[in-house]
Amino acid sequence: MQKNHVWGAGTAVCLSLLSLTVLAAPRAGDPEQGKAAAALCATCHQADGSGLNNPAGESWPRLAGLEADYLASQLHAYKTGARRNPSMEAFAQMLDDEQILHVSAWFASLPATDGQSAEDQGHSAVLLKRGEQLATEGDWENYVVACSSCHGPDNLGAGTVFPAIAGQHFGYIRDQLLAWQKGTRENDPQRLMATIAERMSSNDINAVAAWLSTQPVAVEQ
Repeated sequence: MQKNHVWGAGTAVCLSLLSLTVLAAPRAGDPEQGKAAAALCATCHQADGSGLNNPAGESWPRLAGLEADYLASQLHAYKTGARRNPSMEAFAQMLDDEQILHVSAWFASLPATDGQSAEDQGHSAVLLKRGEQLATEGDWENYVVACSSCHGPDNLGAGTVFPAIAGQHFGYIRDQLLAWQKGTRENDPQRLMATIAERMSSNDINAVAAWLSTQPVAVEQ
């Protein structure tokens, strides 16, 4: 009963936040207008929006195929300081609200690119197995809700609040979980991500980041 109660509470929070995003209908951007402004982003996020996993430093997330309204909300968070990153804050300040809409639409229009394989990244089978458990089932003994409870089936995203994290770069997922855990990232509704990250060990953060980074970015037909 306790497990069901925790799962139900976590899922209820996710669904309530998702319903709020459905009520809001932000104006759509124009991908073609966003293409030119997105050239600013190519140095880190690549021209195709694939991002880059940098084992020796900061990793830059894949933007291609992510939900446009989610991307816009993150750019606004950087612009207002609600989300902190020196590089991104500087770039976000260069964009006005209209450009943010168009840049977000441009990256959303690009086909999602696959992440690296487990073999290429050198993750162990034990680490990946633990990561799969956390991402798909959660860890009820530590009150950690499965990623898919909020990020949707196969962790391919749900609405404008919960982005696709399947196939996202290992370093980026790990760094964001650590940021929520340490309180240096705070723009998650109702501290949902922060609460989960605070209950995770360093090994668990590495494990779930590793497993998610190897997953398909689209449902196989």
